[in-house]
Amino acid sequence: MRSRYSAYVLHNENYLLNTWHPKHRPEALQLQESTNQWLGLKIKATHKGQKNDHEGYVHFIARFKVNGKAHKLTENSFFEKINGQWFYTKGDIS
Repeated sequence: MRSRYSAYVLHNENYLLNTWHPKHRPEALQLQESTNQWLGLKIKATHKGQKNDHEGYVHFIARFKVNGKAHKLTENSFFEKINGQWFYTKGDIS
């Protein structure tokens, strides 16, 4: 999760797409470098996602600004491990 947040901060579309589950991956992302300013990530809870697990989720809050106005994104992100690598499958925004 932290690496995907960092990829959003750095506008690294390739990393985000490569860590998205192949069955759920969009063809492209529209990362707007000039309008989003990411301010921080706080992991609130995790479930599973350990070395021997094949799935897990992360509940987080990401803070950001768009055109100077503060926002926060609260999400439960779901991940699946395939051949030892974690992939983002979906996120439920709350």
